[in-house]
Amino acid sequence: MSPRVSPLRRGFLNVRETAEYLGLSPDTLYVWRHRRQGPPSFRMGRSGRVMYRIETLDEWIRKQEQEDSRSNASLNPLNAAPQRRAGYSATA
Repeated sequence: MSPRVSPLRRGFLNVRETAEYLGLSPDTLYVWRHRRQGPPSFRMGRSGRVMYRIETLDEWIRKQEQEDSRSNASLNPLNAAPQRRAGYSATA
């Protein structure tokens, strides 16, 4: 019997391990996969087990941070110049 290799040393995680890694429930990952959302995954082996590459998860997390207006000042609407409504007149 060979010793069990740590998921982090393998370089990929199953759904349960990925949920733990991301701080989510496995059910959330299943829903995201069904809707084609969330981090990229793939099927491995004859059983078609759903797996996630750790490096891809880390890239996905970085992308989420960049697309979030709270983390990216250029996307924050409070940093944008005020816009005027079309057809709006200041005099009534």
